[in-house]
Amino acid sequence: MATQGIHTIDTGFVRPRFDAAYLIVEHGRGAFVDCGTNHSVPRMLAALGEAGLAPTDVDWLVLTHVHLDHAGGAGELIALLPNAKLVVHPRGARHMIDPSVLWAGASAVYGEEVMESTYGRLRPVPAGRVVEAPDGHVVDLAGRALRCLDTPGHAKHHLSMHDAGSNTCFTGDVFGLSYRDFDTTNGPFILPTTSPVQFDPAALHASIRRLVALEPAALHLTHYGRVEHVAKLADDLHAQIDAMVAIARAAQDQPDRHAVLTGALTDLYAGRAAAHGWTQGREALVALLGMDIELNAQGLEVWLDQQ
Repeated sequence: MATQGIHTIDTGFVRPRFDAAYLIVEHGRGAFVDCGTNHSVPRMLAALGEAGLAPTDVDWLVLTHVHLDHAGGAGELIALLPNAKLVVHPRGARHMIDPSVLWAGASAVYGEEVMESTYGRLRPVPAGRVVEAPDGHVVDLAGRALRCLDTPGHAKHHLSMHDAGSNTCFTGDVFGLSYRDFDTTNGPFILPTTSPVQFDPAALHASIRRLVALEPAALHLTHYGRVEHVAKLADDLHAQIDAMVAIARAAQDQPDRHAVLTGALTDLYAGRAAAHGWTQGREALVALLGMDIELNAQGLEVWLDQQ
């Protein structure tokens, strides 16, 4: 079901309701926001059909940033959208035109075999179809203004997008993770993502404040879906960013630093989830957040080492 022309697409990455992309429809024209991996492309095309659009009706693919769960399928998808251009932060454009550095960096961590099975081989996007979006750049979707905002903190090449037509924002990862599995009568539960390698707490605080200042009616997160209660969620994020930085500093000189970090982060999220009214317990929380806890710990370690 679409709200104000915005369709949420489950990309199928990792598990159901983990990784979202979006389709915005205005006067018979479409814009995708993020696209998942190569394996997500059939789902993106199916969403077009369900919205009554053909691939020729898509004008834009906007990427919040080039991490592979958001942008891994961009080359494959854009090849099937003959009239579309890809919109990306200026710092991310070169990685879409030549994804070899992205591939090499991720492969060094995960290995070629895992990369192939998880993401699929990255396909370059022709340079002539890439539009760099500096702060304030407006994407025109059939007269509907989609304004790009430079929002670092999670990544230096991160943009968010304000949709004037719905007064909502598409936030990628800069406004954290809010899985529907953790919803309670108190609303959505949220936590920051500090995954490697460009976590910057001061910039992240500033980006969150910038989004809140727009007074959006709702936010569309990649992980996962539409959330309201924006001011409250922002307060939760600010508090947790500060707590996570304090945890990192306390663990800095520990010989088993990574284990200390993952344990303390698990304690933080479990305590907050319980206070939020989530009753499924620590083991269930680790089953849902284990990968995020691991990546957050790694990102905090990279940040510590850069200080």
